[in-house]
Amino acid sequence: MIPYGKQDISSEDIKAVVDVLHSDFLTQGTVLPAFEQALAEYSGSQYSVVVNSATSALHIACKALGVGPGDTVWTSAVTFVASANCALYCGATVDFVDIDPLSYNMSIESLSEKLELANLNKTLPKVLIPVHLSGQSCDMQEIHLLSQKYGFSIIEDASHAIGGSYLDEPVGNCQYSDISVFSFHPVKIITSGEGGAALTNNKDLANSMKLLSTHGITRDASQMEEEADGPWYYEQILLGSNYRMTELQAALGLNQLGRIDHFVKRRHKIARKYDENLSCLPLCLPTQRAKTFSSYHLYIIRLKLDEITKSHKQVFKDLISGGLGVNLHYIPVYHHPFYQKQGFTKGYCPQAEKYYQEAISIPMFYGLNEELQDQVIKILKENIF
Repeated sequence: MIPYGKQDISSEDIKAVVDVLHSDFLTQGTVLPAFEQALAEYSGSQYSVVVNSATSALHIACKALGVGPGDTVWTSAVTFVASANCALYCGATVDFVDIDPLSYNMSIESLSEKLELANLNKTLPKVLIPVHLSGQSCDMQEIHLLSQKYGFSIIEDASHAIGGSYLDEPVGNCQYSDISVFSFHPVKIITSGEGGAALTNNKDLANSMKLLSTHGITRDASQMEEEADGPWYYEQILLGSNYRMTELQAALGLNQLGRIDHFVKRRHKIARKYDENLSCLPLCLPTQRAKTFSSYHLYIIRLKLDEITKSHKQVFKDLISGGLGVNLHYIPVYHHPFYQKQGFTKGYCPQAEKYYQEAISIPMFYGLNEELQDQVIKILKENIF
C-alpha cells in the first residue's frame, strides 16, 4: 500500500535524537529554545512558541487573544476539526465560512458577504481562523483588509503550509495576522513526531502563549506579583496547560527544519509530474494562485463525476483496493455529529459540500520516488473510469 503521506527520517535526525538521550535533559533543556529561534528566523516572525501539537498551538493562540464565553470564532468549513474546536475549548462559539471552488481555501467573497451581514446583526467574530489547505496560503492581504474594517483578530492555521510563501514572503511571518500556527505531525512537511508552533510579532502575545503552554507558571521576576521567597521561587499567574514539547521532539524538528527547502522542492517536482500525467483524466487538478507558493502538503484531485460512471465512494474504494492509501481532506466540520447537535445542518456551505462529494487526496510525500509515483499514476488511470 502506498500511503498518502509519510515522514522521512534521516540518519542525522536519529543522531540528533540520540544525542538528546545521552544529554542531561530530556525536557526543558536548550534544544527547544533553539528550535523556537530557528523557526522564527525561517518564517520571518519575531517570536515562536513551540508546543506538543498544532491543536495546542491553536488553543493557546485563542486564549492569548482573549477568546472566551460570549465570543464567536469563524473558520473554514473544510479543515480538520481542531481549527474549530480550539474556540470551543475557550467557551466561545464557532461558525463557518464557505470555500473558494478553485483553491479550496476560505472564499473572500463568502467571507465579505458574511461579515457584512454579521455587522448589521452585531454578530461579528472576535477571531477569524483562515486555513491554508494543502499548503497554499489563503489571500491574507484581503483578509487583513477585512479585519481592519470589521475589527477581528486573525490566527493563520498554517498547519499544512510551513515552507510555503505568500507574495514572495514566507508563510508564518504574521505580516497579515496576529498569530500563525504550524504542525509537525508525521505527515506534514517536517515532523517532530507530534508537535506544533505558534508564531507572532507581538511580544505580549508570545509571552502569554508561553505561559499558557507551561501551566501559567513563571520564574521571571518582572511577571511575579510577590517578592521571591528564594532562588527556588516561581508563581502561577494564570491558568495554563502542560503543552510542552520534549527535547527529543525538538531535536528531531530542528534537524528536519534544516532540510525543509529540499523537502518542498521535491514535493513540487512530484506535483508537476502529477499535473503532466493526470491532465488527460476526468479530474480537476490543484490550482495554484499567482500570489502563492505552496508547500504541497497535499495533492488533492476532484472527480468530474458527470464524466465517469463510478461514484465518488466507488472510486475511493477501488483506489484502496488497487494499493493506494488515499484519504479525504476534509469532511466539512459541521457535518460531524458533534456540530450537528449544535444546530448546523448539511448544505450550510454549498461549495464545501460540492468539494466533499468529489475530493480525494492522493499520495504526496518526500519519499515518493519516480517508480512509486509511476505506480500511483497507473493505478489512478486504471480505476478512475
